[in-house]
Amino acid sequence: MKNSTSPCCCRSETNGKEHNRRGFLGQATAVACGAVALATPTVAGVVTFLNPLRQKSQGGQFMRLASLETIPQDGAPLKVPVIADRTDAWSRFPAEPIGAVFLRRSGGGVTALQVICPHAGCSINYDAAGRKYFCPCHAASFELSGKRTDATSPSPRNMDSLEVEMRDKNQVYVKFQMFCVGTTKKIAQA
Repeated sequence: MKNSTSPCCCRSETNGKEHNRRGFLGQATAVACGAVALATPTVAGVVTFLNPLRQKSQGGQFMRLASLETIPQDGAPLKVPVIADRTDAWSRFPAEPIGAVFLRRSGGGVTALQVICPHAGCSINYDAAGRKYFCPCHAASFELSGKRTDATSPSPRNMDSLEVEMRDKNQVYVKFQMFCVGTTKKIAQA
């Protein structure tokens, strides 16, 4: 009588199961290695792409802009460029103009106004003859205090004032910021 489970048959069934296990283990290892190989450049690419979002901007920092002696004593404004290191995404530009500010002596102190028009972002000028500021883009005009001269002005708000501190014996520091244009509220840009 012949035994249905011969040693020869058992060996081939066992070899087949071992072969299947080895094949599965090899495939699982290959998939894991492939996932690691794919994840590494993907994560590096995402981190590099999002890096500019993590960098801090220079907006909102006090910067030395002038000494008190350089600002006219008669109340006329002085337009002062704001120079700082600028970072644009991954490029860095050292000591570059990033804006400008009107500095003016008033009431025993110094006031600072942003030169960007709150209407559409044009650069505001100073009219020495009329002793007022004006925006050449849409004919908006402002008093020396920065207040709109006309309620029907296209500018939605007064000129944006900036914080000023006197430090180091007559050095004028201004907290330079940019603000959103075209809104009635003064909203600092990030």
